[in-house]
Amino acid sequence: MKMNIRQTDDISTADVMSTRDDDDLPNVVDTECFTTFPNGWSRLRHIIREPAAEFIGTMILVLFGTAGNAQGVLFNNPNVSSSPAGDWMSVALGWGLGIDMVSGIGFGALVSGSTSGGHINPAISIALATFRGFPWKKVPIFIIAQLFGGIVGAAITYANYFHAISLFEGGPSIRTVPGTASLFGAYAAPYLSDVSAFWDEFLGTFILLIVLLSVTDKRNGPGVAGFTPLALFFTLFGIGMTFGAQTGFAVNPARDLGPRIFTAMAGYGRGVFNFRHQYWLWCGVLAPILGALVATFLYDLFMYTGSESLLNRPNEASRSRNMRSPDQECPKMPAGASAV
Repeated sequence: MKMNIRQTDDISTADVMSTRDDDDLPNVVDTECFTTFPNGWSRLRHIIREPAAEFIGTMILVLFGTAGNAQGVLFNNPNVSSSPAGDWMSVALGWGLGIDMVSGIGFGALVSGSTSGGHINPAISIALATFRGFPWKKVPIFIIAQLFGGIVGAAITYANYFHAISLFEGGPSIRTVPGTASLFGAYAAPYLSDVSAFWDEFLGTFILLIVLLSVTDKRNGPGVAGFTPLALFFTLFGIGMTFGAQTGFAVNPARDLGPRIFTAMAGYGRGVFNFRHQYWLWCGVLAPILGALVATFLYDLFMYTGSESLLNRPNEASRSRNMRSPDQECPKMPAGASAV
């Protein structure tokens, strides 16, 4: 048996030659080629794979959620349907199913979880980059992909329910803010103060991140296969059922800003951005980001022991104290060290 292996940057070729002493049998040559990039598209796909996963994941999240909004609101109007076809529970279920379909394990592994980590939320990307070592160079790319996913998801829902929206509004040229714009973006109730609206979104995102960090923390318990999407489903469903009615529970800048950008282009105009003194910025974007940052900081401060956390990295004094000679044993693992 003779084997010759030749390797380049992109391809390795193994030529395996098997010979037998029997003169009646010819030499048999088996050749197999293994390449990382068999063609130009595979190379491009390798580059765009993670942002594409974030795009598709966020699109599905927004598609499920906004379609649930549309069915829950439009089909309770007698001009659209003679019998109700949805309520606030169906709205919360829509957003819960959306995040269940695109997160971590199970179905989500086919969408974004196993490819990009399944952030589908700029607040999560920023929090992980700040405290968990997620590369900052990827953050702008992920956020852009997430925003475009939100835009496309909202556009699909709008196209699907265009006639129902027109019947609800009173004509295809009538689009009101908040009105049917609230089917796509999050708008606060009229009685709610700006501070209360900010706190509502901050609190919802804080709860979402605490649960997410807990169920994905391998040091917090052995975990159950497939439990992450189920936990996130019930978490977002619970947030919607308990904190959602006042602001629409955006808890995700891409879920609010992406559809809001689409509605501005679809005939709703600048009103979607001028609502309540740029509500979209301080409540739809800043509140979720701040909620995610505070949640991650507190979880890492009191619970998380992984070495990738910013709060668990050893300082100079700790490095000096833990210096050991090659033949000296350390009686126990230093705080913050990773066993994985």
